[in-house]
Amino acid sequence: MTFDLRSLLRPNVRDLKPYRCARDDYDTGILLDANENSFGAPMKTEVPELNRYPDPHQSELRSLIADFRGVQSENVFVGVGSDEAIDLLMRVIGTPGTDKLMTTPPTYGMYKVCANINDLQVVSAPLTPTFELRVDEMLAAVTPEVKLIFVCSPGNPTAVCCKRENIIKLLKAYTTGLVVVDEAYIDFAKDQKSCCDLLADYPNLVVLQTLSKSFGLAGIRLGMLFGSEEIVSTLNKVKAPYNVNKLTSKVAIEGMKNIDQMKAHVRATLEQRDVVTAALQQMETVRKIHPTDANFLLVQIDHSLEVYKRMADRGVVIRYRGDQTHCDDCVRITIGTADENEKMLSLLREIAAELS
Repeated sequence: MTFDLRSLLRPNVRDLKPYRCARDDYDTGILLDANENSFGAPMKTEVPELNRYPDPHQSELRSLIADFRGVQSENVFVGVGSDEAIDLLMRVIGTPGTDKLMTTPPTYGMYKVCANINDLQVVSAPLTPTFELRVDEMLAAVTPEVKLIFVCSPGNPTAVCCKRENIIKLLKAYTTGLVVVDEAYIDFAKDQKSCCDLLADYPNLVVLQTLSKSFGLAGIRLGMLFGSEEIVSTLNKVKAPYNVNKLTSKVAIEGMKNIDQMKAHVRATLEQRDVVTAALQQMETVRKIHPTDANFLLVQIDHSLEVYKRMADRGVVIRYRGDQTHCDDCVRITIGTADENEKMLSLLREIAAELS
C-alpha cells in the first residue's frame, strides 16, 4: 500500500484556499498595502523596520536550515517552537471526535495535551522498560482511525534514541498515516544521526526539531518540521500568515550562521555530562543512571520526590519524573555549566545524607 497524504487531510483543509497576505505579492518599494505604520516603532532596536510585517515564508531562514540538515527548503516548515508544528499536524490530519493518534510513553507531554485540545483520542503503546519501541505491538494497535504516530528520539524523559532500524520498520509497515519523529535532542546523540536523510524514501515521515536545545535559543521559540513538500505546503496553508516574527527570525538566522559555536557548546555539554555521571555513580543513594543520548540524565534515586522538593526549596531545580511509565523513583537532571553542576551535586550529596 502506498502512502497518500490527501486521504489523511480533513476535507476542509484539503480544499482550503489559504489567506494571501500583502507580502506574498510585493516586499520592496514604498509599501502602502498592509496598513502598517510608516513612521516606525516608538523606540530604536537592532532589528530595522519593525513596523513592517516579516517575511511570511521565512525564505532565508528556511534555506539555512535546509543546508544544515541536508534537505531542500521546500521540505522545511518553521513555526513558534515545535509545539506549533505538533498542533498544526493534529489540526490538518485528525478529525475531531473521530480520529486518534498514538504515543509511546514515557514521552513528551505536549502530544497528549494537543490531542485533548484537538479532540483526538490517544492510543498508548508503551516503550519497553529499556525504552525501546515495541514495533509489532504498535502496529497491532493501529486501527483505521489512527492517523499519527509520535516517536520521541532521543526521548523525553528517557534520554535515549529509538533504534533507527525500528523507525524504518515502522515507516515501511505503517503507510496509512504519518510517523512523526521528534528529534529535539538529536544534536547531543553521538551514535545516531537525524532521520532527515530518510525523507526522500518515506513520504509518511515527518521530523520535528528545535533551536531550543543544542542551539541554546529556547527564548526565541523557533521550531522546525521536515517533511515532504506536500506536507510542508499544507501546513503553510493553515498557519497564521506571519507566525514567525522578525526578532525571532533575525536571531535564528544568526544562530544558523554559527554552527561551529553550537557544536562547541554541545561538546562542552557532553563533557560535563560525563563529569556529572561519574559523580552520581559514586553516590550510594543513586540506584541507576539510565543511558543517555541527550543533554540530561534520567536517574533513579532513593527518596526521589523528597529529594526533588528539598533541592527546589534550596535553589536547585531538577525535575521529578517518578510518575511516568518505567520511571519509578526517577528524577531528570539537565546538564548545566561546570559551576551549576558542582552546586547541584553538592546539594544532592547534602540532601541524600539528610535522608539516609
